[in-house]
Amino acid sequence: MRLFYDIIADKRDKKALSKEDISDFLQSYLDGTLKDYQMSAMLMAVFFNSLNSEELETWTEKMLYSGEVLDFSDLDGIVVDKHSTGGVGDKISIPLAPLLAELGFYVPMISGRGLGHTGGTLDKLESIPGFSVNIDKESFKKIVRTNKMSLIGQTPEIAPLDKKLYALRDVTGTIESLPLISSSIMSKKLAEGINGLILDIKIGEGAFMKDLASGTRLAKTMRAIGKRFGRSVDVLFTNMDEPLGYATGNALEIKESLDVMQGKYVPQVTELTIRMAAVLMKTFKMTTSIEEGEEKAEKMLQTGRVLERFAKTIELQGGDPKVAENQSLLPESRFRKKVRAAESGFISKINALDFGKALIRLGGGRLRQEDSVNKAVGFVFAKKVGDPVKAGDLLYTIHYDEEDRLKSAEEHLKDAVSVTEKQAEKTKLILGSL
Repeated sequence: MRLFYDIIADKRDKKALSKEDISDFLQSYLDGTLKDYQMSAMLMAVFFNSLNSEELETWTEKMLYSGEVLDFSDLDGIVVDKHSTGGVGDKISIPLAPLLAELGFYVPMISGRGLGHTGGTLDKLESIPGFSVNIDKESFKKIVRTNKMSLIGQTPEIAPLDKKLYALRDVTGTIESLPLISSSIMSKKLAEGINGLILDIKIGEGAFMKDLASGTRLAKTMRAIGKRFGRSVDVLFTNMDEPLGYATGNALEIKESLDVMQGKYVPQVTELTIRMAAVLMKTFKMTTSIEEGEEKAEKMLQTGRVLERFAKTIELQGGDPKVAENQSLLPESRFRKKVRAAESGFISKINALDFGKALIRLGGGRLRQEDSVNKAVGFVFAKKVGDPVKAGDLLYTIHYDEEDRLKSAEEHLKDAVSVTEKQAEKTKLILGSL
């Protein structure tokens, strides 16, 4: 095995690393022989000099096989998952998983927590009384086999190298590296034993990717990894200039997700849930077109079966299934503040980033992994971009528990909503696909 110094220096000097170099280097970090300061140097070298396709394949493979790869090949069905790059009000995983299960897929979904201004699926699910996302590997596999879906957090057995590397990337300024992002996401998803993955790459003010060009580079990198490992990867690029749907905040987003599962139409949320299901159905030849898939998905949401599947999942993971029919069982904040329009016109902006930051100040998000989260606080919007508004009309309602936190949140909201005389176009949700 070569010296760690020489391997780091080669990547620093833009030289390609061999499969053995990468494998030995990452294994040494996993077993503790390689120290954090040495891995930090490597991560920064990769940040600036990237990885070529062969290096990225080896890097991802080593992360993937650093733990157990689940095997669902004996199931009589297609195993899929979904991943979002993160946004504000992004609750799509919650209605999508049971919808996919009812449409015939198996969905072993391993999700993450919110960090920074973006929300996390696990935090939303934990607002359901008793719901546990900390399910051991064997229980997870059993629930997927019997219930066709399960929603959990990363287990110690799944891609442990990724978990260790992510923690280091988070404190070394190397999060925004395409090869490091791609290998992190794909190693976890491939370890689920899936046949296919659909990616929701968020673009805009409230997203990590601010423009379509950077989102496309990430998408192509992740699709290439999927192809090398024999997995299909579909991609949707979606708008994150304004919060998704009408609710932002953990319990509030669960309520909105339940509305979708009850067959109610929630702008943007229903649309994207149905489109993602339709794309997967077409990819796996369950339908011949996106339009046919959307029609099937929409009809399924009207049957009540999706809500029943979710209620069963809640029960299997220790939660109170009555939440599915009685939303008042979810956490609720003590206070409400209504924010009204100062002038008449049309909504031209609802800044997703501003509302994401304000949610953190209310206590509904975290800046560090160890921060606690208030599941009840958040925002419920009465208007969306492009809607007409009269002076005095309700724009949004703040759900909060503490006056000091409210004042802190309002600092981010001074210019978060704009009203103009000229009508703005409705936000285009789906910006493209790959």
